[in-house]
Amino acid sequence: MTDFSNEPTSRSPKQGRFAFARAVLANPLGLVACVMLVAVLCVAAFAPFIAPYAPGDLQIFKMNAPPGDGYLLGGDGAGRDILTRLIYGSRNTLAGAAVAVGVAGLIGVVTGLIAGYFGGNRDVVLSWVSDGLMALPALIVLLAFYQALGASIYLSMIVFGIMLSPSFFRLTRNLVNGVKHELYIDAARVSGLSDLRIIVRHVLRVIRAPLVIQTSIVAGIAIVIQAGLEFLGLGDPATPTWGGMLQNAFANMYTAPMAILWPGLAISVTVASFVLLANAIRDRLQQGDRVTAGTTPKPKPAPSSSHPRGDSPDDDVLLDVRDLVVGYPGKGGWTEVVRGVSLTLRRGEVLGLVGESGSGKTQTAFAILGLLSEGGRVLSGSILFDGQDLAHFSEKEMRPLRGKRIAYVPQEPMSNLDPVFRIGYQLVEPMVAVLGISRTEAKARALELLARVGLPDPKRTFSAYPHEISGGMAQRVLIAGAVSCKPDLLIADEPTTALDVTVQAEVLELMRNLQAEFGMSMILVTHNFGVVADSCERVAVMKDGAVVEMQEVTKLFAEPAHPYTKMLLGSVLNDTTVRSYVAPRNPEVTA
Repeated sequence: MTDFSNEPTSRSPKQGRFAFARAVLANPLGLVACVMLVAVLCVAAFAPFIAPYAPGDLQIFKMNAPPGDGYLLGGDGAGRDILTRLIYGSRNTLAGAAVAVGVAGLIGVVTGLIAGYFGGNRDVVLSWVSDGLMALPALIVLLAFYQALGASIYLSMIVFGIMLSPSFFRLTRNLVNGVKHELYIDAARVSGLSDLRIIVRHVLRVIRAPLVIQTSIVAGIAIVIQAGLEFLGLGDPATPTWGGMLQNAFANMYTAPMAILWPGLAISVTVASFVLLANAIRDRLQQGDRVTAGTTPKPKPAPSSSHPRGDSPDDDVLLDVRDLVVGYPGKGGWTEVVRGVSLTLRRGEVLGLVGESGSGKTQTAFAILGLLSEGGRVLSGSILFDGQDLAHFSEKEMRPLRGKRIAYVPQEPMSNLDPVFRIGYQLVEPMVAVLGISRTEAKARALELLARVGLPDPKRTFSAYPHEISGGMAQRVLIAGAVSCKPDLLIADEPTTALDVTVQAEVLELMRNLQAEFGMSMILVTHNFGVVADSCERVAVMKDGAVVEMQEVTKLFAEPAHPYTKMLLGSVLNDTTVRSYVAPRNPEVTA
């Protein structure tokens, strides 16, 4: 998307990291989690300076002693200070969890990236190994290694990390399979980037958010499992850990019941902090460059519009857009993608919205439909549809209008049909929901529409899945769905982009006939002046988010006023003759 703001948006990596940290801390859950984790980490790092005693110091007369008398939290079953053991235990517990997470993440993510990206035999072998590890009972394996390796919690955590690596492997592999066929990955391959660079820069960055959540889960599991092993007596009694403290406190629970509270509270707070922080980071990663709540800048006033407006009477105007400004929040403020657009659409009229990619055509159409991407907002202006201002309608208020009064034909037809459901279901369900008719009536109407849009075998298409029909047929299906509720306004966004020339002509003729038959008003979003000449009565030319010229189609082709329009026409026509066929209202249109 083109950035039309005048403010600089480039930032150094250091500035980006600071901005990311501020965004995470702006989340209350992230702030609380960071405070608790920083406290635990500081306690672990400065244990020798904080703890009042050495971890092995004991006083025989203070076994299971209550809090006080030099032992702030009391004494354990061996006469050692519980507070000191708790402080030193944070070091060993966090270190053991870090070992397990590091091993699991390194093995699982690397093998998952290899299996998902390359597939083939590597995927089969690595999946087989992963399934084999998942089939092994982790606790029994750890008990067996304890007998072989001795009471080393770090060796146990390495083994446990290997046992947990399939969770990272399966998640990473599935995520990679979901993105490796995206167009930007193909473009990176075509540009000559190595597989390693594509994996690190394009694949791993896309799938990082779920991996952050998985890391938090594994960290929590590692702490709990480590505590469980030591609770069973498999750790080194001389090494202070929270699990070892639990085991000691449980053995003396009837003598000193409060002693079990402190290590249990430390484990609970730490595990909860990891989970809360990971969720805050995930939310920020999924937010991208959108500003966080509470920091949204105030919308700027819309610039005044200077292009000529339609002079038709108000009762003949179906849609009247005035000084529309649409923006998306970014790090430096609002980025305006539509700037002061004003246009009118009469009842039964076909209006062309023309401009190069990034000129704001689709964003204008989405603003009318109330379908702006997340973060997008109508900053100012009005969208009067049959007397109602849609500019600030909520989703609930827009829902009764969509489909019934305002319909939409998207580009890329195959991407806009759900591959899970049959064509018939996708046509019938909206009619039942919007019109309130029975399924039998909706089915009969759907079959009639499929025949009306020129499909040779409506029943077969009705029963087919999207992958069983061609792109041209899919576009006709979408048109049938759009007009099924006889809307007043049809917005067609590049409806012929993905089709070959022959099918394009058929689809355009179909849309002209349906528009005339149902008496709909239509906005045709396109970058093709040939489509405009064939189908439209008036045309608005957009550049950099603003309408630079709006004319009757005959006058625009004969006497373009704006230099940008002249440039577009010169680029498209290239000394060739425009087709002589034009819309019925303008039979005199010639090149």
